[in-house]
Amino acid sequence: RRKLRSDVAAAFPTLSTEQLAELVPNKEELNVIKIHCHKGEAITVYMNHRNPILFEAEKVLYPTVYTLWVYPDLLPAFTTWPPVLQKLAGGADLMLPGVVVPPSGLPQVQRGTLCAVTLLGNRAPVAVGVATMSTEEMLAAGMKGKGFAVLHTHLDHLWEYGDKSSPPTLAPSVTDSAAKESAGDEEELQGKEPGSSCSPEPEQHVEIRDLSLKDRDTCAEVLGKEELHENRAAEPAEDASTEDQQEAEDSRTPQEQMDALFNQCFFHALKCKVKKSDLPLLTSTFLGSHMVSCCPAGKQLDIKKSSYKKFSKFLQCMQHQGVLQVKELSKGVESIVDVDWKHPDIKAFVVPEGFSSASAAQDSKSEDREQVYHAPEIIPLYGVSTKMIPLFQESGHRKGSILSSSEVRNIIINYVKSNELVDETNKNFVKVNAILCDCLLDKSEQDEISHLKWDELLSRCLERLQPLHQVTFSGQEPVVRKGNIEPIDISIAQRSSNKKNLELYGLDPQCVANTLQQKVQASATISPAPGAKDRVQVQIQGNQIHHLAKMLLEEYQLPRKYIQGLEKAPKLGRKK
Repeated sequence: RRKLRSDVAAAFPTLSTEQLAELVPNKEELNVIKIHCHKGEAITVYMNHRNPILFEAEKVLYPTVYTLWVYPDLLPAFTTWPPVLQKLAGGADLMLPGVVVPPSGLPQVQRGTLCAVTLLGNRAPVAVGVATMSTEEMLAAGMKGKGFAVLHTHLDHLWEYGDKSSPPTLAPSVTDSAAKESAGDEEELQGKEPGSSCSPEPEQHVEIRDLSLKDRDTCAEVLGKEELHENRAAEPAEDASTEDQQEAEDSRTPQEQMDALFNQCFFHALKCKVKKSDLPLLTSTFLGSHMVSCCPAGKQLDIKKSSYKKFSKFLQCMQHQGVLQVKELSKGVESIVDVDWKHPDIKAFVVPEGFSSASAAQDSKSEDREQVYHAPEIIPLYGVSTKMIPLFQESGHRKGSILSSSEVRNIIINYVKSNELVDETNKNFVKVNAILCDCLLDKSEQDEISHLKWDELLSRCLERLQPLHQVTFSGQEPVVRKGNIEPIDISIAQRSSNKKNLELYGLDPQCVANTLQQKVQASATISPAPGAKDRVQVQIQGNQIHHLAKMLLEEYQLPRKYIQGLEKAPKLGRKK
């Protein structure tokens, strides 16, 4: 036990003596068990109070989520979106596009540093992993690629060894004096409204789902109306000077300014970005794609710096004002299902000057990009190989000459006619001379076959030429590549559907993932394609082949012969 305590102290130097004594007690029961993971590696697990607190692999100690819930600052933490937890628990690693970059920047880590993973709005870690690159390398890579090799998560088998408790709700630490003053203001507000149990104060860890409807109504009255009143009061008169505007903004605390910014971007996004046809819309997509694009230059949305602390609480308050309706269509994933477009606050909202034109231009550009896509023209080509040179040299072609199938056909026909190889008794057959014998027949066939049908002659010739293909995109020069073009491969795995080779057809995997996510309301991710460099695959939950086939064949107008896996679509049952 002393050795374990010294090992823990060496592995986690930030723990104090008292914390070490709590984690590895002297007198309390401490059990040690050995388990084997899927790869066959032996893992040593240390149990205290019936919960696994540490696990050791290859003589390296790692904390479990149960330990990190008690000491949330033990490891440098990186934040991701709540829907990502299900993927991590299923065995996936954390990719950098799923990491939320805070305004203060990412924690500074080196490659191989042990890190914790938290969900947006909650400081309680839900996963433990090892950084696959340093912070500088992550930023240099444009936040793309694998960021962390995940070792253990909430909801995995190691977590099931414990009491299976859920992560606590831990709000971010309040450090600056301005935030502390705003927290004090919240206490005063809470004192004036004793019936409200939905205070956004960070010290009160209450989930919005645990509150009654009456509590939420009170929250809506306190937060919603108060914020709208502050926004309207802070709006300067039309004839006010810029100095008066600056003074009005400076008079508000940073928390009040962030609340006002969220309200502005919220109504801006509803009025200019979201259409009725977009519903149902994932709340994460609404925040990340629509609200963020409405944020003024030089400012950044950060829910943790607002009085709401969680985006779900912000949406709940807006829901109680009757602006929109939010539902949990799938477990743990909330979506906006309805918006009251005639709501007075949406109608009264005025888009900031100088912003509407820029945003409209950006929207038109993005729409143009989506409409510009045309299916590429794909032509199979053939290169003259070394073995086929004698057959093609009469027509003036050398090794490596590129021909289309029609050109190959004409060359063969002319060769046969010029050498008088057409069978006189049956013109459907061609006599095999020495050159055709060497080029088209195997050694075992050379003594047996003396005649070939025209179709067989041409097919044998095409088979023995080097396969190539030419891809021509609209407005671009043709590109010739070796080999046959790889089809878009659709496969069904235990956890998701995979789509590969989209880039070969000029399709942006990120756009395909976003479009599918909105169409089928299922999480879609992008990961590196196994065994292929510089290629990625789109993964989406559930068997969505019907939706994907309709998009590829009808919207993108790709030929069916270049798509494989459509037969794996689920069979539709007859409606009774």
